[in-house]
Amino acid sequence: MPRSNRTQHSSDELKRNSEGWQYVPELVRRDSEPLVHKTYGDSFEDTELETLLAERGVGRLIVTGAQSDACVRSTLHGAFVRGYDVTLVGDAHTTEDLSAYGAPSPDQVIAHTNLYWQWQSGPGRRAGTVDTEKVTFAAGDEG
Repeated sequence: MPRSNRTQHSSDELKRNSEGWQYVPELVRRDSEPLVHKTYGDSFEDTELETLLAERGVGRLIVTGAQSDACVRSTLHGAFVRGYDVTLVGDAHTTEDLSAYGAPSPDQVIAHTNLYWQWQSGPGRRAGTVDTEKVTFAAGDEG
């Protein structure tokens, strides 16, 4: 049975409990799902996430979310350097358009994140990118 938890970011620009801070109605959180509040890009930084995962015996993370070029990337790397196997769901992360500041378009940011994460490797850990239809929660699967 998959174990899940949610992380939720707040900042000066994204005030906790504001309308924009809320999850969209389609993402219903179960009472059994821990909610980790974060204020840094990396979901592990200054949060109880690693403790919650250790208590549940989790060694593999499946990552989705917002801000592909910030929070998603930071969390991918934060998990990987802590020894977790980390799968990015390539069609389940997004970012805002920062092209006015010189960044690539959102579709290019997402494509680049998917590309480089599919080739991530390290001793004793696995990483990769899959689409939603290929996500599996079976032990030993990459997706």
